[in-house]
Amino acid sequence: MENHEQQLRRLICEIGKNLFNKDFVAANDGNISARLSATEVLASPTGVSKGYLEPHMLVKVNLQGDILEAAEGYRPSTEVKMHLKIYNELPEMNGVVHAHPPYSTAFAIKGEALDKMLMPESVIAMGDIPLAKYGTPSTNEIPDSLEPFLGKKTAVLLESHGALTWGKDVMSAYMNMERLEFTAKLTYLARMLDGERELPQHRIDELVALRSFYGM
Repeated sequence: MENHEQQLRRLICEIGKNLFNKDFVAANDGNISARLSATEVLASPTGVSKGYLEPHMLVKVNLQGDILEAAEGYRPSTEVKMHLKIYNELPEMNGVVHAHPPYSTAFAIKGEALDKMLMPESVIAMGDIPLAKYGTPSTNEIPDSLEPFLGKKTAVLLESHGALTWGKDVMSAYMNMERLEFTAKLTYLARMLDGERELPQHRIDELVALRSFYGM
């Protein structure tokens, strides 16, 4: 029977395959992590396609980014800094996903937040999705750009870069990435039809009130 760590390693690999199969990442893009304990994080390694992750490839780091355990030839991505920012600032969050889903990334490249309230499910689950200002990958600029949204959001567009989502577990973080991309795709399609219509404010208020009912 699998223990908790084995289950988490397998789940991260399954999420990696989903990201790859949905074209949310290309080549070795993106990264996934999950909090294993109060002081330990499992993270996808650098230089490996998320579609071909295997459990033994994942690396274990502490909340400062020091490697605690890694198979020979594997090391964490330098972008793990943005994951650790969330774990250090939000102890209730236990999963983080970074990817480059095409529609979301197109809006990120354009420099446009997804702040139109178009669809009830998106309003309830996510609300508006802000744009974190540009930072050079692998530096502290990206973690610092997340600061205004921590504790308020569970998804952001990374300007000219991609998307980052987090959640109470790694599956929730992944589901938020799916929701983000679906919202971006619908926004694009509605705009192409010249039919981008926001819900009336009183309807938005009703949907926001439902968030607690759905545990959002």
